[in-house]
Amino acid sequence: MGAEANEAREHEGRCDLCGNLFSKRAMTKHIEACRKKNPRKASGRTKPRQEKVYHLVVEGAHLPEYWLHLEAPASATLRDLDLFLRNIWLECCGHMSAFTIEKVRYSVSPLVEWEERGMDVPLGRVLCKGTKFYHEYDFGTTTVLLLKVVSETEGLISNKSIQFLARNLAPDIPCEVCGKPAVQICCICIQEGTGWLCDECARKHPCGSDMFLPVINSPRTGVCGYDGH
Repeated sequence: MGAEANEAREHEGRCDLCGNLFSKRAMTKHIEACRKKNPRKASGRTKPRQEKVYHLVVEGAHLPEYWLHLEAPASATLRDLDLFLRNIWLECCGHMSAFTIEKVRYSVSPLVEWEERGMDVPLGRVLCKGTKFYHEYDFGTTTVLLLKVVSETEGLISNKSIQFLARNLAPDIPCEVCGKPAVQICCICIQEGTGWLCDECARKHPCGSDMFLPVINSPRTGVCGYDGH
């Protein structure tokens, strides 16, 4: 019972529309209902227009405890989505990135010899309800995301901006030495699956302070130079 309770707590998230907490499993159904009760008001200088809107669920492909719900108009491009994911979860050193959709690769810098395509493609051309696809950031220390279109509806849109709907609460990761909440990660030890430390224990860690990165609520936490900024 205790393990189940901990797992449920780790996989909870907050709905940005109403502010309430829901489990990862319940959030998709809740968002669908909450979007109808609390629709986004069209904003921007251009006249609102009726357009197809996608509800996307994003999670770490290998770390599913990190997840997002997004709302994206069909006129937004893969490049818009790439920039959004970089800003909220990934960007550290300006690495390359790519989407893979139905076995087609869309890269930020496409290579013709690899039959890659560019990202200046509207989502409406490549996505539909039920589409599952992948995003990769950094082809050295790669962070892979799994995305799924859970619904498509019509809504009033005045720009191409992608909207944030919900996000997981930060997982409760204990310091491996004392059990307090970990706030630092040793970049050397994390390669062996260790190195999660509180501030006090980090000061005594033999690898040295230059090797530490902050614990961030992101599947890229502890990777490369990612510090959440």
